[in-house]
Amino acid sequence: MTGLTAVFAAGLALLAAAAVVDLAAGVRWPRLLTVPYLLGFAGAGCLAVTGAGVLAGHPARLIVRGWLSAGWLSAGWPGAGYPGAGDHGAGDHGAGYPGPGTFGLAMDRLSGLFVVIAFVAAAGVSLAFASWAARPGAVGRRGLGASYALALGAVAVFMTATDAFTALFAWEALTVSFYLLAGFERGRAGRPGGALVTLVFGRISGAALLVGLLLLAAASHSLSLASFTQVSGGTTRDAAEALLMGGFAVKVGLVPFQVWLPRGYSAAPGPARAIMAGVGVNVGFYGLWRTLALLGPPPPWLTGVVLILAGLTALLGIAHAAVQPGLQRVIAYSSVENTGLIVAGYGVALVGASVGDRRLVAAGLLAATLQVVAHTAAKSLLFTTSATIESAAGTNDLDLLNGTARLLPWSGTGFAIGSLTLAGLPLTAGFVSEWFLLESLMQQFRVPGLGFRLVLAVAGAAVALTAGFAGVTFVRLVGLVVLGPRPAWAPGNGATPVTPVPSPDSAAHSEPYTRTMHRADLDYGWLGRVGIVILSAGCLVTAAVVPLLIRVISAGLSPVVPAAVTGGALKSPWVVQPVFAGFSILSPSWLAIVMPSLLVIVVAFTRLVSGTRMTRVRRVPAWRSATAGVEGTDSYTASGFANPTRRVLAAVLHTRVEVRPVEGSRVEADAHQHGPHLGYTSDVIEVVETYLYRPAVRPVMAVVRTAKRLQSGRLDAYLAYMLIALVALIALVISLA
Repeated sequence: MTGLTAVFAAGLALLAAAAVVDLAAGVRWPRLLTVPYLLGFAGAGCLAVTGAGVLAGHPARLIVRGWLSAGWLSAGWPGAGYPGAGDHGAGDHGAGYPGPGTFGLAMDRLSGLFVVIAFVAAAGVSLAFASWAARPGAVGRRGLGASYALALGAVAVFMTATDAFTALFAWEALTVSFYLLAGFERGRAGRPGGALVTLVFGRISGAALLVGLLLLAAASHSLSLASFTQVSGGTTRDAAEALLMGGFAVKVGLVPFQVWLPRGYSAAPGPARAIMAGVGVNVGFYGLWRTLALLGPPPPWLTGVVLILAGLTALLGIAHAAVQPGLQRVIAYSSVENTGLIVAGYGVALVGASVGDRRLVAAGLLAATLQVVAHTAAKSLLFTTSATIESAAGTNDLDLLNGTARLLPWSGTGFAIGSLTLAGLPLTAGFVSEWFLLESLMQQFRVPGLGFRLVLAVAGAAVALTAGFAGVTFVRLVGLVVLGPRPAWAPGNGATPVTPVPSPDSAAHSEPYTRTMHRADLDYGWLGRVGIVILSAGCLVTAAVVPLLIRVISAGLSPVVPAAVTGGALKSPWVVQPVFAGFSILSPSWLAIVMPSLLVIVVAFTRLVSGTRMTRVRRVPAWRSATAGVEGTDSYTASGFANPTRRVLAAVLHTRVEVRPVEGSRVEADAHQHGPHLGYTSDVIEVVETYLYRPAVRPVMAVVRTAKRLQSGRLDAYLAYMLIALVALIALVISLA
């Protein structure tokens, strides 16, 4: 066993230990509440180090004999996707895998890249999770730490699996962990429903992967993922690739499967949302990348569908994020938008693979991978910091969160950085990744054939529109939550007055509650602050060193496209281009130097010219109504800020507006003196849920009622059902073989 393999094994062992400690100790010993997350931090660090070592060219293989007695693991893992697609280093492939009776985990450079992305973020979230769990009353029972560790372990195993059985096992384990995280606070409104929806869509994705992998295993006569490259083109291969891509699309939330993301993410407690949305979702993107590496380009119709759905997903996600009244729903719907952006870049790569243009493959995958990096860091940061913001204010309602982040300097700063990153503003990783994405979509003129050009143009238009509304969405968050006026419950000399504020479960109850909280209790402790710094660095530092990051990504993408081709994105050591020379250039590193320098120069010049007059300005509460003297409930709110978006995107959101008389004895009495009182409501609907899933509920329930008749309560009947299902499955596999 090499040293890197030992680190790999230690990372998995530490995650297993975290689960054991949580289940054994739980909340019995409060001093041990942070231990599972600290063990998880150490495990995530070991896995990130392993991934970095593999990217540097060192092998990492973990072989456990006797776990899969009927398995076939062939030498070499995993091959290039299509002829001549990859150039492999010392850490990619190699002989030496034992034969039957072996279960193994191994990293090549592609899995190493995704392991580094996922587990660097997991390390930061784990520290914040430890700080959050140490707060009194944050964790009420056992199981949260074990579910967290199970999720991280499943991510690691899936990304390093060398056979279909192990990959499916890890996928189902991840589904179970998501269900447990989403349903942990099952006593609160919306949590059981969110957990159930998460489980249902997880089972759908698992079923799609199962059938797709069975088709490939039957055609290749092996469970080894590397053997799937030998499956010849045809209906079986195309069907299997469509099923695999469909299963991964469900996990990442591509339309029409995006409905589970807002419910599932919002239902999870505290930083657990960051584990789901920032870390766990990366298995879906890794699966898409690996499918391209193993099976090559899909049929043209599937590539077109992927691009169209990607553009629709991005636009629909940001449209709903821009108008949501709850903070967690805004962040969750922005995950839908990010999925659309990432899959759009992946679609560009599929087009390039279909037409045999390696540079287009490299441009698309590079843009998509940079989007994955930005999304992982920013989404982990937003969900981590929003946990304390929501807890401090006691509500999730954006209209009641004005200025809350101003009282939480660490969480507030991290929240602002994450928002600016997802808005795609300069000096953040989001700006660089969106620039690469738009540049890759503009290469449609290089593609032969009108069909691909049209779908690339449609996806590009949707992405460009999405980028504009993303700015509006996150300006609302930063302007109101971070820069808004100090909230009414703000602490004075050490503690808040006992002031009624909305209940934490305000979605279910309207009764206010009271509490006294010290300033030190509001924000994260030092562990959480270190985690916020790690995640913030992922948003800012990666943007400044993008040329170095491109070199790392080029090595990681080498199983799909040669590193030399992806390296064409480097015009010079500190200037980048969209792989194609002469199209456009950008230097994020120089921007990181020039823009702050210009700011300093402008401030210094203004101070020199105006003297102290520059600081003698009239200070008023931020983000108030334009009318002088309007304060309190009549001031500018998050709902008011989102109203223009509801109007502009009414065709997408199906905005419903209602003006009606307000009833009530007091209102009726005032109506005699001042005229009638009118109420105004504006609401949006989830189009996919309303017009696709709800109509499907009735026939599904009819099938359920029919199936319930099989529940006789007799053991012999149930054994007969199992025998029939087993025989049918064997017959299917034999027929496919």
